[in-house]
Amino acid sequence: MRPFKKLIFAFLALVLSQNTFAAPQPLDQVAVQVNDGVILQSEIDNMLANVKRNAKESGQKLPSDKALRTQVIDRLILTRLQLQMADRMGLHVGDLQLDQTIENIAKDQKMTVAQLRQEIERSGESFSQYREQLRQEITLGEVQRIQVQRRIQVSPQEINALVKLINQQGMKNVEFQIGHILIEVPNNPTEAELAGAQKRADAVMKRLKSGADFRQVAIAASAGPKALEGGVWDYMNINEMPTLFAEVVNGAKKGDIIGPIKSGSGFHIIKVLGIRGQQTKEVDEVKSRHILLKPSPILSEDRAKAMLTKFATEIRDGKASFAELAKKYSEDPGSAAKGGELGWADPSMYVPAFANKLKELKKGQISAPFRSSHGWHIVQLEERRKTDATEQFNTNRAHQLIFRRKFNEELQNWLDEMRADAYIHVYDTDKE
Repeated sequence: MRPFKKLIFAFLALVLSQNTFAAPQPLDQVAVQVNDGVILQSEIDNMLANVKRNAKESGQKLPSDKALRTQVIDRLILTRLQLQMADRMGLHVGDLQLDQTIENIAKDQKMTVAQLRQEIERSGESFSQYREQLRQEITLGEVQRIQVQRRIQVSPQEINALVKLINQQGMKNVEFQIGHILIEVPNNPTEAELAGAQKRADAVMKRLKSGADFRQVAIAASAGPKALEGGVWDYMNINEMPTLFAEVVNGAKKGDIIGPIKSGSGFHIIKVLGIRGQQTKEVDEVKSRHILLKPSPILSEDRAKAMLTKFATEIRDGKASFAELAKKYSEDPGSAAKGGELGWADPSMYVPAFANKLKELKKGQISAPFRSSHGWHIVQLEERRKTDATEQFNTNRAHQLIFRRKFNEELQNWLDEMRADAYIHVYDTDKE
């Protein structure tokens, strides 16, 4: 045998022997089982790292790793349950819809998609990760809208009562930024469990009164829906916030801490983090018409977009009538029979993608096909006007505020019900 071949065999033998005796290195492990699905330890680690990075950038203090890990696991469990529901519904966000959303995000930030991508990658995140995270957020928003919306009823009596209140206030409403901590109690709690929860709530209240950071305490102790955000709810007026908040913040001052307040879900502590006033202004309205095609197993995303591209070309060339095409093909039952006419409306009442497209159009212009949460559209801007539509505006606003309040309440109820019905097992992977 040649010396060169002997050296090769010796090298291979050495490599094989090292592989034989090397200790196995686990790539990942299951941390939580959620029904038939799992949450991996890497998912928990990644979210923990993101929360810590965001907290460091904003100068926010965090609780212990153990408390933070509990909050992260809770958030991932609820996310997984909602994604499982989306799978059962056959809800899928395709690449075309995702591309349209990214384009809208870039426009909102006055960037091109390429510039947005550079900005994302400069922050250390890959663009593909950003896309998939956005796809998940859209999916969660859609499944929440579908499942929760059907649980909500807004009566004419509720609207009329709120319109009367709005008129009395002269549209000079006040908005509150609320901090919320929930000390949870189990269903049908015993006296001992109630007493224990009351004791924990009193201890949290004492810490806050002593000057503890509200956001840090919320991350560590709260079981509320905004726990990972430090318990902070965005600015809301009394009419759109959950009823429990509305009952206690009216007349409160910035910095006031209220609670503990007992409800069926536990003990609540509320802090008024900020207050700002609303100012009235004229309503900018648009008159528009559209054609909507909804993708389905029969009509693909690409086919829906291609059909609308053809319709828009035919209308511009005078070979077809917008009204006739809308009557024949549009899948918006409310406008199709009227030739696609949507009438006069405040653009903010439409979903963001539709409202943003109307902002871009000139009078008489027909858009290129675009994707919203409802499906694929082409829209024509017919006219713009400024109007004192106070009565209709107040009615629409009242409905929107009541709906948002009920949506926030029903969303939490729906999530609680899903979790109660699910099989969840958290494995002991904590090495601390």
